[in-house]
Amino acid sequence: MLIRKPDDIPSSEITPEPIYRDRRTFLAAGALALAGASVPGVLHAAVRRGSNDVSQGEKPNTYEQITTYNNYYEFGTDKEDPSHNAGRLRTRPWSVRVGGLVKKPGDWHLEDLVRVARVEDRVYRLRCVEAWSMVIPWQGIPLAAMLRRFEPLPSAKFVKFTTLLRPAEMPGQQRAILPWPYVEGLRLDEAMHPLTLMATGLYGKPLPNQNGAPLRLVVPWKYGFKSIKAIVAIELTDRQPATTWSIANPEEYGFYANVNPQVDHPRWTQASERRIGKLFGRIPTQMFNGYGAQVAGLYSGMDLRRNF
Repeated sequence: MLIRKPDDIPSSEITPEPIYRDRRTFLAAGALALAGASVPGVLHAAVRRGSNDVSQGEKPNTYEQITTYNNYYEFGTDKEDPSHNAGRLRTRPWSVRVGGLVKKPGDWHLEDLVRVARVEDRVYRLRCVEAWSMVIPWQGIPLAAMLRRFEPLPSAKFVKFTTLLRPAEMPGQQRAILPWPYVEGLRLDEAMHPLTLMATGLYGKPLPNQNGAPLRLVVPWKYGFKSIKAIVAIELTDRQPATTWSIANPEEYGFYANVNPQVDHPRWTQASERRIGKLFGRIPTQMFNGYGAQVAGLYSGMDLRRNF
């Protein structure tokens, strides 16, 4: 199933890149390039040919902004550190260890993981807990399709994800910035939701190292820190996993991390956000980052202030 962007995301908000505008040209050239490239062709050969019009409206973000302004503390704490320091990371070969409450545990090669479903275009808002945001055209496969291949047991209730631990190539891990390796988690029903994506690319290109190559989670209704990068382990469990930011600072970062403009961060408001690329002003933040119609039912009856 192809999940299209919600109608309330104007095309003008989509971060464009020349190659993404001309998909057919890119795919024709890319077929030749991928034959000798280090990234497996299976990751992108099945990308759907989208037709999003990004030619009008507000000044768009550039590809450079998206790939040079992000948080990835494994490579440093400044926004530009990942783009400067991530080049040394080796992402081939890559495998993911799957374990816990599944019928099919084991070490899975990346190519086998993504072959389970057709790669799709997903244009999603990204809202950082620091109150800045972007709109990004991802490519990837539904996480649900990947998890079904492992055959979760009936007792599985949560999914735990772990990032690569390789301090020699990820210099931020040489300091105790956070407890390493980075760990995140979702409830199983959140992980199986159609919007939840395992991303392998953006803008019609393979994921850059600084954006989480070669495999990252994208959960568009949650703050960006939930979208863990460079995943090397997936574990299904019957208990809610402890996650990195909730371990480091449980008073400020909860397990759910749903975008909620009514619940401020202790040190700043979450009612509005700064869209990267806009020189002036802020825009209102939407509940569940604008995906409430699709995901609010997951939290029916929950106190979203307590379960932040």
